[in-house]
Amino acid sequence: MKDILQELQERRGTARLGGGQARIDAQHAKGKLTARERIELLLDEDSFEEYDMFVTHRCTDFGMEASKPRGDGVVTGWGTINGRMVYVFSQDFTVLGGSVSETHAAKICKIMDMAVQNGAPVIGINDSGGARIQEGVSSLAAYGEVFKRNILASGVVPQISLIMGPCAGGAVYSPAMTDFIFMVKDSSYMFVTGPDVVKTVTNEVVSAEELGGASTHTKKSSVADGAFENDVEALSEVRRLVDFLPLNNREKPPVRPFFDDPARVEMSLDTLVPDNPNMPYDMKELILKVADEGDFYEIQEDFAKNIITGFIRLEGQSVGVVANQPMVLAGCLDIDSSRKAARFVRFCDAFEIPILTLVDVPGFLPGTTQEYNGVIKHGAKLLFAYGEATVPKVTVITRKAYGGAYVVMASKHLQGDINYAWPTSEIAVMGARGATEILYRSELNDPEKIAGRVKDYEDRFANPFVAAERGFIDEVIQPHSTRRRVARAFAGLRNKKLTNPWKKHDNIPL
Repeated sequence: MKDILQELQERRGTARLGGGQARIDAQHAKGKLTARERIELLLDEDSFEEYDMFVTHRCTDFGMEASKPRGDGVVTGWGTINGRMVYVFSQDFTVLGGSVSETHAAKICKIMDMAVQNGAPVIGINDSGGARIQEGVSSLAAYGEVFKRNILASGVVPQISLIMGPCAGGAVYSPAMTDFIFMVKDSSYMFVTGPDVVKTVTNEVVSAEELGGASTHTKKSSVADGAFENDVEALSEVRRLVDFLPLNNREKPPVRPFFDDPARVEMSLDTLVPDNPNMPYDMKELILKVADEGDFYEIQEDFAKNIITGFIRLEGQSVGVVANQPMVLAGCLDIDSSRKAARFVRFCDAFEIPILTLVDVPGFLPGTTQEYNGVIKHGAKLLFAYGEATVPKVTVITRKAYGGAYVVMASKHLQGDINYAWPTSEIAVMGARGATEILYRSELNDPEKIAGRVKDYEDRFANPFVAAERGFIDEVIQPHSTRRRVARAFAGLRNKKLTNPWKKHDNIPL
């Protein structure tokens, strides 16, 4: 018996070493942690239950039968984050470059199947050289099996991807189908075709970092939701994110203890909006002052900064926030901001996370670039997302809500539940100056007359009361009482039940 136990320990020891100490040292030299070290940091201490530690590949071509490392380049299992169950796989770059083989993918698929069956999030840590060339089409088929599970798990359990090394070719499509992607600066990259192929085909000379690094994907492409300085920071931020999310689509998001008065008054909000309608202000100040303990977890902070998305808690409960940012492009909606917000709204709706919308939007960004690139279709994505969302939706209009953008931003007409406005808000088809120039074109040569017409338009429409008279605004509220009114609105909506007409699935304007 002792011999068998000793053998088990030896086999485990060999498996835990992955590709051996020399390769582990090389991984550390690049500033990267090993697959197992990452899991240890991500999960609660001693909570990891590993599966398939002794799995090996079955390839016999190109001399592969001579080396069969245990685990086959990926560590899989489940554990807990702050006591809540999650499934995890972590690719091991020290074993054959973390390349994906038939058995490597089968381990990942097993974990994903268990996650869907048992209703827990999947966290994938990607650090792989791509498909294992020696296995040819079997490796590609293996990728396909993973992709299929990403699709089936979408909207059922949260899926989070950490890119902590290379992720290229077909490998990028699995993270692309997950809900959140986080990258590590200077040590991770994602692209479909690498710099060498790009140079051969298009003659462009570009580095891996420029082509698919963390900065590129968080600022330009919007593929990634966040970029962090190192592995440790990225893993700790994922722990923080998981705390906001439900385990699956049949559970409510977690409720955390809170130590902040729901009726807290913030007198400074009464002067947040400047007297000059063309002056910007920081919408994040309102978000932080509404949130429990001023805690805000922002998503896609570096992309489309004219709209803000992220999570807060109100009375300990998770709430998704979408807010126009007047500091950037005056808070206009455009292609990028519409895409960013639409995806976030759909995620919240899929997982029963209520949505708070803070509105200061003068309209859609004009210009040929926007029109040629399809701002109509992209803007419709956000409209569609809000209109189909059945979760509790509370909206606060702080200043401008003009034209179609007013309708798009979670208005009453898109099944908004509670719609508030500050006294400083202006709900109209367009700004006073533009409106009067259209209505009184014959008087444009008389600046005094036009000034009077502008003043008259402002008095009549540059306020929330016309909309309130028609019931499109439920209440005009004092800015300082926003936290209390929003918290009570969501409290009153906790048992909301709304179902859209039956359909196989919708046809969102992609």
